[in-house]
Amino acid sequence: MSILSKEEAQALLKKVLSYSKADECEVNLSGSDAGNIRYARNSVSTSGGISQNTLVVSSAFGKKLGVATINEFDDESLKKVVRRAEETAMLAPENPEFVSFLGPQTYPTSPTFVQSTADMGPKERADAVAASLQISKDNKLNAAGFLENNTSYAAMMNSKGLFAYNTSTGVSFNVTLRTEDGKGSGYATKSYNDFSKLDVKKATASAAMKAAGSASARALEPGKYTVILEPAAALVLLENLFFGMDGRQADEGRSFMSKPGGKTKLGEKLVDERVNIYSDPFHPEMPTSTWSGDGRPQEKINWIENGVIKNLFYSRYWAEKKGIKAIPAPDAMIMAGTEQSLEDLIKSTEKGILVTRLWYIRSVDPQTVLLTGLTRDGTFYIENGEIKFPVKNFRFNESPIIMLNNLEALGKPERTVSGESNTNALIPPMKIRDFTFSSLSDAV
Repeated sequence: MSILSKEEAQALLKKVLSYSKADECEVNLSGSDAGNIRYARNSVSTSGGISQNTLVVSSAFGKKLGVATINEFDDESLKKVVRRAEETAMLAPENPEFVSFLGPQTYPTSPTFVQSTADMGPKERADAVAASLQISKDNKLNAAGFLENNTSYAAMMNSKGLFAYNTSTGVSFNVTLRTEDGKGSGYATKSYNDFSKLDVKKATASAAMKAAGSASARALEPGKYTVILEPAAALVLLENLFFGMDGRQADEGRSFMSKPGGKTKLGEKLVDERVNIYSDPFHPEMPTSTWSGDGRPQEKINWIENGVIKNLFYSRYWAEKKGIKAIPAPDAMIMAGTEQSLEDLIKSTEKGILVTRLWYIRSVDPQTVLLTGLTRDGTFYIENGEIKFPVKNFRFNESPIIMLNNLEALGKPERTVSGESNTNALIPPMKIRDFTFSSLSDAV
């Protein structure tokens, strides 16, 4: 089944709703066409495509809710999934937090769909990977990577007159290069809506340089260091801060945003005044859907402004209970920076460590967002504004809140993707003082 147009999705959803006998009914429809190519040890190992469509029916009788899912769209299957949702609802206990579905909403169009990405096929993927492999072979390295593109759509309609539709495209690429003796490793990852913005050669060349340059790593004593975090490294820490800004958790004393007595840190200065984090579904470099999963419109929201917590996100139930605006969680985050390049940050550093990537992130203390994990794929010592030599990897113990209070400089924001959660973001490289490395690691 191909990607459905707005008119095709609307007709299908109307048909499903016509079968409903529930007090309220909401139907979500989504699908995608995706292609991928994977390579390892300098040769392609797999290539494939996935096409899928899913329909989810939510039926409510009072506060009793039932949900059923199907991927067959003939009339009998559609009737069957509606009946199953209604039967499940009748058997379910009342949900005290159920909130009636939204009525009609207005959703502007976001530039999430790019035709050049939708037109990608096996040849475009193979050509891109061939360029990556050539760089690896020319430098006598071993490459392993993954390139994937997708075209997708999502639509929802309910019995109260709400209808939403969005199409999007995406292309993501990651590559790891190792020296032949396995002692040096470099990594790069990129993700865009627009395939024409993906420079596979540049990303692979950067990873190749780090792989070759990290083979003779020296051990440094663990301790507190000035670090320069590349965007991919910074993101895996920041996302734990950003996606932890849940208003209910804060109100109930369950998060780093909580204060004694049921109060929160909303409106307080939490980090350095140079920190500005927001979301914007219409950002040209980071566009996202203009509606959330429950139908609430997405809009530009300032989450942290000049270091001050400006907003938290809330479920509709909790917002109604508190009498506040029900701001949904965004699909991506954007952090403002400067025009300084990564090279500029390195040149301004007397002594420090350049970190390409952080991985295996685990929570140590949710109340302070204290995290632990490892550096990987290219860690280098900086002295007098120059990279002097590679260093063995570290385990770190650090909180993004402390990190953003120890901010020394920000660079120019770049779009990147988290290796931990596949979250996309537009964030700058950042220079941080007193970053805590607790021990050495044998990771490469």
